[in-house]
Amino acid sequence: MLEAIIFDMDGVLVDSEYTYFQSKSQILREAGHEVEESYHFQFMGTTGEYMWEQMKQEFSLPLSVPEYIQQMTDLRQAMIKRDGIKVIPHVQAFVKGLSEAGLKLAVASSSSLAEIKVNLAEIGLSDYFSEVVSTEEVTHSKPAPDVYLAAAERLGVNPENCLGIEDTKNGTGAVRNAGMVCVGFANPAFPKQDLAFADTVVSTFSELDAESLVKIYQEVRKHHA
Repeated sequence: MLEAIIFDMDGVLVDSEYTYFQSKSQILREAGHEVEESYHFQFMGTTGEYMWEQMKQEFSLPLSVPEYIQQMTDLRQAMIKRDGIKVIPHVQAFVKGLSEAGLKLAVASSSSLAEIKVNLAEIGLSDYFSEVVSTEEVTHSKPAPDVYLAAAERLGVNPENCLGIEDTKNGTGAVRNAGMVCVGFANPAFPKQDLAFADTVVSTFSELDAESLVKIYQEVRKHHA
């Protein structure tokens, strides 16, 4: 039985990917390395530590990983201050409807706990999510299932009674590895992602509600039975 819906945040609840792309491009450019925006797609759904470790190695960057993360965070905060936090279209009504239908809701994100909380407050959804888990609280980041399993545990729900919503290869992999049903969100405003691990893919939240998620969940479980 479907009891809980667990959301990724970046790219699913808020449109924050552009702040990562632009800040990293700027830092790399200033270090003498020009990259296309598409270069950053491989890191969508991973942690800041992982991204900068890879880039530090690839480009022989001089500073430490924490220093680059701090630079990126400062640049991103300046962008968010300038543009505000952008909410993904239709997601607010979707989340509220799921809550009203009695489903338990959580967030499982690679962003920091502080950032998740600020974002949820900013888009008016804090009260709808009873649990919020950041990968900084678990051992392994996505595509490992840790953050999803922690969210299910805190909700008091068996992972197989959960459905996760993700927009990246690493994210959908994490949901799959947690033994949950996965809905992939192919955001039309974002570059195309590999969502092969998702059980079904949607491109808008306007057509989804509790009833349709229950139907998706039941079909997937029946298929795997």
